[in-house]
Amino acid sequence: MGLFNLRRGLTALFLAILPAGAHAATPNEVRLDYAYYAPTSLVLKQQGLLEKALQPQGIAVKWVFSQGSNRSLEYLNGGSTDFASTAGLAAVLSRANGSPIKTIYIASRPEWTALVVGKDSPIHSLSDLKGKKIAATKGTDPFLFVLQSLQQAGLNKNAVEIVHLQHPDGRVALERGDVDAWAGLDPLMAASQVQAGSRLLYRNVQFNSYGVLSVSEKFAAEQPELIKQVLSAYEQARQWAIANPEALAQLLANEAKLPLEVAKLQLSRTDFSNSVPGAEHINALKTAAPILLEEQLVRPGTDVLKVVDELISPEFAASLKQTQAVSQ
Repeated sequence: MGLFNLRRGLTALFLAILPAGAHAATPNEVRLDYAYYAPTSLVLKQQGLLEKALQPQGIAVKWVFSQGSNRSLEYLNGGSTDFASTAGLAAVLSRANGSPIKTIYIASRPEWTALVVGKDSPIHSLSDLKGKKIAATKGTDPFLFVLQSLQQAGLNKNAVEIVHLQHPDGRVALERGDVDAWAGLDPLMAASQVQAGSRLLYRNVQFNSYGVLSVSEKFAAEQPELIKQVLSAYEQARQWAIANPEALAQLLANEAKLPLEVAKLQLSRTDFSNSVPGAEHINALKTAAPILLEEQLVRPGTDVLKVVDELISPEFAASLKQTQAVSQ
C-alpha cells in the first residue's frame, strides 16, 4: 500500500508540474462574440462554419452580441466569452490596465471611426470643437480617436466635454442636437451619413486601429488546438467576405437592419486582406499607444510599448497559414 500511495503521489506531482495546455480538457462549449463592426463574425455566425467544424468533437458554439470594444472586453475579462472582437488599441488599453489577454488574429483593417457632426453644424475644423460636447464610448477606438484628434489640434480632453455614451446612443444624441459632435462607429456612422446627412468632420485612417480577435492568456495556453480551429473558421469567413462583397453587404444590412447602401458604405472602408498579426500592426499600435499614457488612461510609468509586445501573439494565425500553404 505504501508503494502504491507513493506512485499515486508522484503521478499527481508530475501532472501538477506539466504545462497547463498539456492536460487541459477540451471544453464542451466555445463562446464567441459577434458585432456589426466586425463583419467576418457575422459571416462565421450566419454560415455556421464553426458549428460544422466542432460538431464531430461534441463542442457547442455560443454567440454573444457586442455593441463595442468595451463590452467585448468586459465579456472576455469577466469569463462570459472566450474570444473578443475589438479594436486593437482598445485591447492594448485593456492589457495595460491589467487584463491578461492576447491578440491572436487580425479580422480587418477598417476605417470605422471619424469625428461626425450634424448636417447643418457650424463646426468645420478640429479647433472649432473647443468647449463643445463630444459623444464617445469610453475604452473604444472612437474614444481614443477623439483624444488623438484633439491632440492634432493642440487640444486635450479637458478642452471639450466628452459625454460617455454607448455607440447607438451617441448617434441619437448627435442627431437630436444634444451633443455637438460624435466619435462614430460603423455601421452607425455610415447610417447617420446616409439617413441623417451627418458630415464627417475629421477622418484619419492612421488613428483607426485594426479589428482584432483576442483571448485570455489562460485560454491561449490551455486550448491552442481549439484556437487554431476557430481561426481556421475565421479564415473561411474572411475569404468568403473577400470573394462575395455584394453578399457580404446584404448580410450586414440584414443583420444590422440597415439599408443596403449603408452597409456598402461601411464595407467600402474595410480591408480584409491581411489576417496575421505582424510588424505593421505592432508598429501601428506602438505609434498610437503613448496617447494612453499621456491622457492618464493607464497607470503612470506603464511601459506601453512593452504592453504591445506582450499583447500580440502571431503564432496561432501564422501556424494556420503555414498549414494551409503546405496542404495546397
